[in-house]
Amino acid sequence: MKINTALILGAGYGKRLNPVTLKIPKPLIKINEITLLENSINFLQKLKIKNIKINTFYLNNQIQNFFLNYKSNLNIEVISDGNIILDTGGGILNLINMSNENDFIVLNPDTLWGDNYLETTLNMMDYYFKKKVKNLLMIVNKKNSFDKRMRGDFSLSNERLIRNKENNFIYTGLQIINKSLFKNERVVPFSVNKIWDYAIENKILYGFESKEHFIHLTDLEIYNKLVKNN
Repeated sequence: MKINTALILGAGYGKRLNPVTLKIPKPLIKINEITLLENSINFLQKLKIKNIKINTFYLNNQIQNFFLNYKSNLNIEVISDGNIILDTGGGILNLINMSNENDFIVLNPDTLWGDNYLETTLNMMDYYFKKKVKNLLMIVNKKNSFDKRMRGDFSLSNERLIRNKENNFIYTGLQIINKSLFKNERVVPFSVNKIWDYAIENKILYGFESKEHFIHLTDLEIYNKLVKNN
């Protein structure tokens, strides 16, 4: 079994990156002379993902225009959230509804995905199918984060994710999810945390640890550091 479709979440306002994002959507910010969006697409292509669906809302015309002259052998589809921003959960569900697949990689483009993540992600996909899990999150220990201010999201216990006082692990922005977890949801604004909370309660939220140096475009301070370093 394999995953054929990836979902890139590109609808957010990116307010923590103002004033940069007042005129450009966060996925089109350039780091190392390449947009976050194209960097994510290149990463997914190396994983041999054939279909990519990208949700948009804020300044969505710019993302649409980006693809007018974008050459790729992938099947890339840009899908608007509609009249209101759907948040992470609603955005994912809206994209899932546009596909006949059951399993998806979901990617946040504001992590700097590189070749160093390929082996971990491939191993993660193997784990997902062998263990027959429904939701698997790539996590990283806080000590490996470029942004030392970031708080942890989860603790890891017997391969499952929980939330407690320690929360030493950060969600990297890559997860594999089965559409069945959304069967009782409607396409309205809601956070993917609702799905995760359900999974934690039922002990079916799994974590897969990355040992890589984690670089996430958190806010303007990190943006300026990354631009200065390059």
